[in-house]
Amino acid sequence: MDHAFNINYYQNFAMGMTLKELQIGDLASITGFATGTRSYRHRLLTMGLTPGTQIKVTRFAPLGDPMEIEVRGYSLSLRRDEAAALHVKLVDAITA
Repeated sequence: MDHAFNINYYQNFAMGMTLKELQIGDLASITGFATGTRSYRHRLLTMGLTPGTQIKVTRFAPLGDPMEIEVRGYSLSLRRDEAAALHVKLVDAITA
């Protein structure tokens, strides 16, 4: 889906969004974790998904789940419900 035609995408951008809302090619920076994900947060941190880390969405499985991201030079696949635990903000590719 093209961002130019998705008003909800821009509303979420202004309010903050989760990793699961990103689309292929989006570059984002991790800003934090969803509340209630304390046990899972440790697992995400050990995978290198720490606040301030930049990630890029590279692809989705044919049925949309899981999604693959590039983080710290490696590819990582996450289920979409796992990706919902990460809060992100979009990064302008020019400044990245």
